[in-house]
Amino acid sequence: MLGARIGEIRKKRGMTQEELSGRMGIGPKYLSSIERGKENPTLNTLINLARCLDLDLGEMFSYIEIEDPLQRKAILSSLLNNAEDEQLKQALKVLTALLR
Repeated sequence: MLGARIGEIRKKRGMTQEELSGRMGIGPKYLSSIERGKENPTLNTLINLARCLDLDLGEMFSYIEIEDPLQRKAILSSLLNNAEDEQLKQALKVLTALLR
């Protein structure tokens, strides 16, 4: 769902995958895989996407709703397990702010 949302925003900005991937410094195939839900982007990649699309990181997640609580936990767990130390620090700050 996140990948579809990224593609939707990119298209609204009038950008091709090649243009956006060039701005981001990643390959267009990787961006295509993200948009198709075949790749799980890192937090740094999501931050870079938001910057290159000129939007707040939270806007990428608006309209995305995962109904199954176990699926939500699994996705969060997977993202955290694949995160680097700096990304974990940032995620902790965000989650702490949201959950307090």
